[in-house]
Amino acid sequence: MKTLQIYFLLVGMIIFNNSCNQSSRSVIQEFDPELESQIVDKVVHNAICWAMTKDTTTLFNTFVPDSTLFIFSPDSASTLTDFKAIRDLADNVWMTDRFKALECNIRDLRIRFSRSGDVAWYSCYLDDISEMDGLISGWRNVRWTGVLEKRQGKWLIMQMHFSYPVERFR
Repeated sequence: MKTLQIYFLLVGMIIFNNSCNQSSRSVIQEFDPELESQIVDKVVHNAICWAMTKDTTTLFNTFVPDSTLFIFSPDSASTLTDFKAIRDLADNVWMTDRFKALECNIRDLRIRFSRSGDVAWYSCYLDDISEMDGLISGWRNVRWTGVLEKRQGKWLIMQMHFSYPVERFR
């Protein structure tokens, strides 16, 4: 009887060990950097270029939908610290007839991933030009960086930072 118990214990340990090894191997095999880069590229473009068509479904599915969202703009007044701020801007500014997106160009986009494959960061240059109440404004050649997290299989932007080089102000 004791030999039978030891046998079942050993078989159980072997099965458990093999399932753990298979699980860790499948996670590594599932991460395809080329495919994930294409997906992240689209999310990054959607964060700004959604405004060309005023597609709020795309906008709202691009960012983490909670208070962890943070967007640092060149001016202090435009810094956002919550997903609710995105919704408010969409409702009160971007979706009104007073606003029209005119240009969205992203250049030199670089994307990198964490070792675990669930965090990505990017950097690029952005031209984001719009019209509000007939006045054209926006950012040309602004530096744009950000961080995304993969949540429940979906890449979402958690942070974005926009800046101009100091040379621009000299």
